[in-house]
Amino acid sequence: MDLSFMERFLPMYVTAAQLTLTIAVIGIAISVVIGIAASLALYYRILGLRQLVAVYVELSRNTPLLVQLFFLYFGLPKIGIRLSPELCGIIGLSFLGGAYMTETFRAGLETVERIQSESALSLGMSQAATMRYVVLPQAMAVSVPSLVANMIFLIKETSVFSGIALADLMYVTKDLIGIYYQTTEALFMLVIAYLVLLLPISLFGSWAERRLRYAGFGN
Repeated sequence: MDLSFMERFLPMYVTAAQLTLTIAVIGIAISVVIGIAASLALYYRILGLRQLVAVYVELSRNTPLLVQLFFLYFGLPKIGIRLSPELCGIIGLSFLGGAYMTETFRAGLETVERIQSESALSLGMSQAATMRYVVLPQAMAVSVPSLVANMIFLIKETSVFSGIALADLMYVTKDLIGIYYQTTEALFMLVIAYLVLLLPISLFGSWAERRLRYAGFGN
């Protein structure tokens, strides 16, 4: 193990990790918004939107992220639309993540018995207040394990961003291996970088799940 090589190129991994994390955070945030909105459309059985959401979920979940990125980065310029690699990464991750988040929140909403909503409405609460104070808190608590799993999955999916010349962790690793042939060192730094990004999220998810169960949610 060449420690001098690792020390020399550590700043490149730090920069790549920052880029990876930035795109992942933005993409995950947008996917959560998409997931909540789409799951509510399914929950309320909104005519037209329900079918549209179903098509979107199936299309997104059954096509690889790399194919979606290729379409955005290489396909759209054919019709005059040019997007930066960073924007393509955000859009692709949001499109993919939104489908998984939709299923996560849909499952969470379905665990809340309809009788609770009916009781809240009969007590004079509005539909919006019922959703905000009765349904969503319970649904979100149940969804925490799947939500964290989706976040980890999406961050790991950023490893395909190198396919559109985005200087993420995988791109830097392949570049160094191709130039210096220091495969072991480059891959070791890649593994450590992903552990640094993902391990805190995994630990936080476990802690949050225990706290919610202790508070009485998710049972």
